[in-house]
Amino acid sequence: MSMHFKRLLPIPKDIREEMPLRADLVEAKREFDAQVAAIFRGEDSRRALIIGPCSADREDSVLEYMDRLAKLQEQVRDRLLIIPRVYTNKPRTKGTGYKGLLHNPDPEAGDDLLEGVKAIRRMHLRVIEETGFFTADEMLYPTNYQYLVDLLSYVAVGARSVENQEHRLVASGVPVPVGMKNPTAGSTSVMLNSIYAAQAKQGFIYRNWEVETEGNPLAHAVLRGYIGLDGRTYPNYHYEHLERLAERYTPDTYANPAVVVDCNHDNSGKRPLEQLRICKEVLDSCRRNESIDRLVRGFMVESYLEDGNQPVDGGVYGKSITDACLGWEKTERLILDLAKRS
Repeated sequence: MSMHFKRLLPIPKDIREEMPLRADLVEAKREFDAQVAAIFRGEDSRRALIIGPCSADREDSVLEYMDRLAKLQEQVRDRLLIIPRVYTNKPRTKGTGYKGLLHNPDPEAGDDLLEGVKAIRRMHLRVIEETGFFTADEMLYPTNYQYLVDLLSYVAVGARSVENQEHRLVASGVPVPVGMKNPTAGSTSVMLNSIYAAQAKQGFIYRNWEVETEGNPLAHAVLRGYIGLDGRTYPNYHYEHLERLAERYTPDTYANPAVVVDCNHDNSGKRPLEQLRICKEVLDSCRRNESIDRLVRGFMVESYLEDGNQPVDGGVYGKSITDACLGWEKTERLILDLAKRS
């Protein structure tokens, strides 16, 4: 084969046993997961807010951000449930460059996947233990999900992965809400097919096991905009988009129809300051249309300590080294405004 097998990595069970979730936090996670599930089933009128850095690149700045976020959650808990983004692996359109903490525990060094699997678990554990939050991450590699299975309260399947059969099948066996993003070309049908597959019972091979799942009734849609045939970005969060989706995404075919609006990426044209305006517009659509209001269960926002982004070697503490993010001052204003308007 043309692949070079460098070394055998620890299986997820070994890493979980080496770096366990504290016993007192296991019950806390069950309680938190129940709150999240209630929102996506429409039993809790609050909205979910999945928010945080585009990429969780270093422990010190990420933990400072999360500590600030935890204090803010106390002010808005009656209207919003915050699920912090701790995204530890990053899809790359061309397959090169910084790929997240899993590949590059030191962003300026080469790949170290042995240290990476430990680094991603350590990052999530620290956020949980030091802030009381339970976390969200992207399931970029379905077989790696088991390294974090006991820590995550929300999982995202990205625009480049949502058409992939393995992602859909594994999502059917995830015990927490899984957001299935529309693909980069924007097809609503592809997104809805992925949700249908993730909600169905499935059987497949996973990590050399024959497995069966009961289906995930909390799999749902994430609207993130799309790239047109002209190469430009286009949004899909406007009133008309939500109205049309509500007509197709109905309880007679899908369990718990729900939408999370991703306010960055192609919805903002990667202009993170637009995220404030997008949240306001979506909430205005919810006030105007009861069907849209029932459908929109939350928002996804990219934010960090500092506005914008920088190169991997930029050296600015708390500034994204991947997609540009909203800085803390604007993040605080957005969250307080969301709570007031929700």
